[in-house]
Amino acid sequence: MAEAICKSLGHSANSAGTHPGREVNANAIRVLEEKGIESSGLFPKSIDDIVTDGYDKIVSMGCGVQCPNLPIDYDWGLDDPHGRPIEIYRSTRDSIIDLMSDLILKETDA
Repeated sequence: MAEAICKSLGHSANSAGTHPGREVNANAIRVLEEKGIESSGLFPKSIDDIVTDGYDKIVSMGCGVQCPNLPIDYDWGLDDPHGRPIEIYRSTRDSIIDLMSDLILKETDA
């Protein structure tokens, strides 16, 4: 969700996970679309496949995992919504929107 949200706010982004699935979770797609956030082109990626050079900031969603090989600038400490009710996905989406908007105001000229 974070990748799509960041892109919807006019910034480039990639997201990855420690245990990516075969496809983006249907509930994640659903709650993005509820807010009119484009989700086409999203696909699961492993953090092992992400080259971190060239990113201004690296943000961890938290989700109870450690990423010792990533130079993380912010850890938002969000709970992983996977396998939980749709309301949790909505809450996570809204938290990411708020946190991303605050980060953009704080760290960019946008």
